[in-house]
Amino acid sequence: MRHSKHKYKLGVNPSHRKSLLRNLATELIDHGKIKTTQTKAKALRPFVEKLVTAAKEDTVQNRRIVLAKLDNKAATTKLFTEVAPKFKERNGGYTRIIKLADGRVGDASKMGYISFVE
Repeated sequence: MRHSKHKYKLGVNPSHRKSLLRNLATELIDHGKIKTTQTKAKALRPFVEKLVTAAKEDTVQNRRIVLAKLDNKAATTKLFTEVAPKFKERNGGYTRIIKLADGRVGDASKMGYISFVE
């Protein structure tokens, strides 16, 4: 039984979902704020927050864990040097989702911004 095992499937197969979250996380780390659908933002939030929590303590093992999840050396380095030190004293809640009023042109899906908290 799958009771209480909810995850965002996003209408794609598991390998596509993995690469989608990886790419969204890389862009969020690089730019600090990205515009995407609300469902993708809600799926991305726990993925990124676990990476930031691991990056708060700069060890070789944590770098390897984050690099395995992101598969991008530049984003991993930026996460450990610029993003995670801002959240040393914060226990979770590193991201925020801001909902936009207008839907996407074409399919009217609900859009929003996901960004790091200052």
